[in-house]
Amino acid sequence: MSNPTPVPDSHQYALILAGGSGTRFWPLSRNARPKQLLNLFGEATLLNQTISRLDGLVPKENILILTNSLQEEAVREVASDLPPENIFAEPAKRDTAPAVALGIGLIAARNPEATMMVLPSDQLINDTAAYQSVMRDALSAAAHNDALVTVGIKPTWACPAFGYIERGEPAKLDGPALDNPPSEVTRFREKPDPKLAETFLAQGNFAWNAGMFIWSVQTVINELTQHTPELASFIDEINQSTDIIDTVAHKFPSLTPISIDYALMENASRVLNIEATFDWDDVGSWLSVAKYLDTQGDNNQTNTELAEIDSENNIVFNARKESKIALLGVDDLIVVQTDDALLIANRHQADAIKNLGPQLPDNLL
Repeated sequence: MSNPTPVPDSHQYALILAGGSGTRFWPLSRNARPKQLLNLFGEATLLNQTISRLDGLVPKENILILTNSLQEEAVREVASDLPPENIFAEPAKRDTAPAVALGIGLIAARNPEATMMVLPSDQLINDTAAYQSVMRDALSAAAHNDALVTVGIKPTWACPAFGYIERGEPAKLDGPALDNPPSEVTRFREKPDPKLAETFLAQGNFAWNAGMFIWSVQTVINELTQHTPELASFIDEINQSTDIIDTVAHKFPSLTPISIDYALMENASRVLNIEATFDWDDVGSWLSVAKYLDTQGDNNQTNTELAEIDSENNIVFNARKESKIALLGVDDLIVVQTDDALLIANRHQADAIKNLGPQLPDNLL
């Protein structure tokens, strides 16, 4: 007999950030449907998977999603089992700190005693049990200590594209013992050049910053009051408002655009870091997707049956199932076919696909 799903804590909340643009996975992704809304890895989108991982950890009514007006309809379609009022479209683009402050305000208005997670919607994680173990410990540490908690990914290579967290001594905590004990965070480090990234890797006490943050509402409001009073004031306005939607519509567009790392995390009084024990992929480009596709012929990675001769190291993604793709004498290409567009790119320029936007018509963006 299987164990029943744990009853989640009613004071635990999750804020899922589901905005962003659709540039890196063009032509499959578009501004109205970026990667978290795509079926890149089977039937479930990355947003679906993010929500599903919270089952048994956070009550469904306590899961909130922040998106933008362009993507709101698609997000509501994907997250149709959440209460409609839990999906909120930002009225303007203002970077991650104002977005997170908006989420804090919405949650604080519901439950000022809440402990909450801030989660990206576009990361691939398959080991749900390990994920929930880490996040449950992060929630416990945040609930019992005046600290902001982060989740770090143990680096597998000297990646210059990620921010890094420098981990210090093991943290001394109040509250119950944890299976995944955190370390004190010494400091956050910006995206390094390749040589500095090698140094970080050699030192062994650095983690990739996965953009997952966990804190009690009261602790994070106290920190914002000290370091970013504009955002703390905004949260207070939401709490005092009799019409939250109207308040956000008028106030949010005037907030200073700034990232949550700059606005809060790098200045906070105490930050802890738990190293992830689960698998993790930020799925940053078609090269990342290729790792999960079938291999055909001479290392051609594909989601479809190919006709291929003398072709190797190609990535082929066919979203137009009735069409056939054939390769002859070509190497190192990315080929993506949709109903209305075809991409043929050098796989070594995968990160530059986002630069095609200015040359494309508006109906393909």
